[in-house]
Amino acid sequence: MFSLSLYIELIFTFFFSLTALFFMRKFALNVGLVDKPNARKLHVGAVPLVGGLSICISILYFLFNHPDIIIRTDLYAASIVILVAVGALDDKYDINFKLRFLVQGALSIAMMGLGKIELSTAGNIIGTGPILLGWIGYIVTVFAVVGAINAFNMVDGIDGLLGALSSVTFGGLGYLMYYYGQYDLAYLCLVLIVIIFPYILLNLGAFGRKRRVFMGDAGSMLIGFTVIWLLLLSSQENRPLMRPVTALWLIAVPLMDMAAIMIRRIRRGDSPFKPDREHLHHIFQRIGFSSRATLLIITTISTIYAIVGIIGEIYQVPEYIMFYTFLVCFAVYLISLMRIWIITKQLKGLIDKLSR
Repeated sequence: MFSLSLYIELIFTFFFSLTALFFMRKFALNVGLVDKPNARKLHVGAVPLVGGLSICISILYFLFNHPDIIIRTDLYAASIVILVAVGALDDKYDINFKLRFLVQGALSIAMMGLGKIELSTAGNIIGTGPILLGWIGYIVTVFAVVGAINAFNMVDGIDGLLGALSSVTFGGLGYLMYYYGQYDLAYLCLVLIVIIFPYILLNLGAFGRKRRVFMGDAGSMLIGFTVIWLLLLSSQENRPLMRPVTALWLIAVPLMDMAAIMIRRIRRGDSPFKPDREHLHHIFQRIGFSSRATLLIITTISTIYAIVGIIGEIYQVPEYIMFYTFLVCFAVYLISLMRIWIITKQLKGLIDKLSR
C-alpha cells in the first residue's frame, strides 16, 4: 500500500517533469536544438528536441532523493548523463552513428565491469536446461544494451509512441516487481511512467500544437538504456527476480520491429542502419490509419505482448514454450513485413469498401 507521502511525491514528480519540459523547451529554441521537417519527418515547423533532457533531469532529481533505490545508482546516473549528452549532440549536429554505438558499447562494458550487471544466463529457453552463457555473456550483453537502446530509438516515429511503449514496458516490469515483493524497483518503474507522462502530453499537443516537444535521440537512448538496465537487474543471477524470457515479451514490439527492419534492409542490400519509412507505425499509416489510431493500435499490441509475458511469468509457463511462442510471433511479423506491399494494398481496398 502506498502512503500519503508517496502519493504527494508522485504528484510533485509529475509537475517537476512538466516544469522541466517547459523550461528546456525555451532553452532548445534559443540554442537551435529543434527538429525540422524533411523527407522522413512530416511534422509542421521546428519542434524542440527536449524530451530526453527533461526526463533525464527529472530522473536525476528523483535519484538524488532516493540514492539507494537501485544498486549502483551513481553508475546509472553517470551513464544516462553521458548518453543524453551524446544524444543531444546528435540531435543538434547529426553525428556519425558509429560514435553513438561506440559510446553505447563502452557504457555496456562499464555496466558489466563496475555494476556487475550482465547477461549470465538465458534460462531454459530450449528445453534442455538453463543455458549459462559464461564469457559469451559479456558479448551478448553488449549486443543486448546496444540493441535495446536502438530498438527504442527506431520506434520513435509518431507522436506519443515512444512514451507509450516505454510506459507499457515499465508498467509490466513494475507489476512483476510488485508481485515479487521488490517494492523499490516497482516504485521506480511507476516513477519513470509519471516522469514520462508529461512528455506524452506535450508530444501529443495537449497544451497546444505550438508547445509540442519531441524526444530526440537523447531521450530514446536514455529510455532504451534504462529499460535494459532494469531488465538485466531483474532477470540475471546477481539478483534473479524474473526469468530472462519474460524480458522479451516486455519489449516485444520495439525488438521485433528493429530486428525485422534490419533483416529486410540487409536482404535488399542496404545498410541495416539506413533510415527509412518502413517501420510498423509507417505501415499502419500507409494502410490509412491516422497517427492517433496507429498509436492506439501499436500500444494495444504491445500491451497484449506484455500481458502474455506477465501471465507466463506468474503461472510459470515453461520458458521454452514462452520462447518458441515469441519466435513464432516474430516469424509471422517478419513474413508479413516481407509481403507488406501486397498486404497493405489488400487492406486499403478492404477499408475503402467498408467506408463506402
